[in-house]
Amino acid sequence: MTQRNANPPRLAWALTGSGHFFTECLDLMSRLEHFDLFISRAAAEVVRMYKSEMRGFPADTRIFRDTTASAAPVGLFYQGVYHTLVLAPATSNTVAKCVAGISDTLATNVFAQAGKCRIPAIVFACDTAPELDTMAPGGMVKVFPRRIDLENVEKLKQFEATEVVVSQDELAKSVERRLQCLDILCS
Repeated sequence: MTQRNANPPRLAWALTGSGHFFTECLDLMSRLEHFDLFISRAAAEVVRMYKSEMRGFPADTRIFRDTTASAAPVGLFYQGVYHTLVLAPATSNTVAKCVAGISDTLATNVFAQAGKCRIPAIVFACDTAPELDTMAPGGMVKVFPRRIDLENVEKLKQFEATEVVVSQDELAKSVERRLQCLDILCS
């Protein structure tokens, strides 16, 4: 039997090692309330590369880092702590692992556990078009996702309770829709 938390469910946000819209995702998070942040080892490197600072988050934000072999924080998904998982930005590596059912990082593990707990997921996949402009630490660069990367995004779109978004605007709108839906259900 699932144990329910006395507090209202929170949003879970997982960062991967993508620099694509990384700072924009941090900005979106700073406008949210009641969420926990899951930082993969690769995301921790990106935070340092972009010299991004994790500030401006609500005081009750918990930050979980990928420091345990079993990804111990994922147990919170089984305790009714979360209503939605946002996996953003998601690298092609993370998307491929999610599609293949591999959960060997904190980000892929929370995705797997959210699915097993029937918690909806919003995934902002980075490699979604044959040609993209993205911000790198040294400035804008062109990226040419491989066919396999694009195919994995299409496969992920078929997962139950998973919405794949392809732009920062879509991500913000999807998160807002989800929060509004929960407000209506909880009222």
